[in-house]
Amino acid sequence: MAARKQNSTYTSNEKYIVECDLTYAVNKIGGRWKILIISKLEKGKMRFGELKKEFPYITERMLTLQLRALEQDGLVKRTVYAEVPPRVEYELTEMAAAFGPIFQQLSEWGGKHRKSVN
Repeated sequence: MAARKQNSTYTSNEKYIVECDLTYAVNKIGGRWKILIISKLEKGKMRFGELKKEFPYITERMLTLQLRALEQDGLVKRTVYAEVPPRVEYELTEMAAAFGPIFQQLSEWGGKHRKSVN
């Protein structure tokens, strides 16, 4: 892939967006599945198979990608146990746990306004 020009509109916009706290936060939880994964992990540690059962319509590859992205962003902690068969658990970090009240408010807002827009 070609390198992006330093004076391109995309690069300029990206610099501006990164400085906005709200946009930073939304980018961390953006995507179709991240909010749902974080919401499920609020209940406690879960294994990959348990998460997969919670989301029957997500592919294993997509779930893996979303979990990796959340882990890289410091929102999910992945613990691998040296057992046969291998056991891997996922849990929220303190930073991700802070989203709990925010997600609750968003859920209430969605429930209140979902029907009024359709």
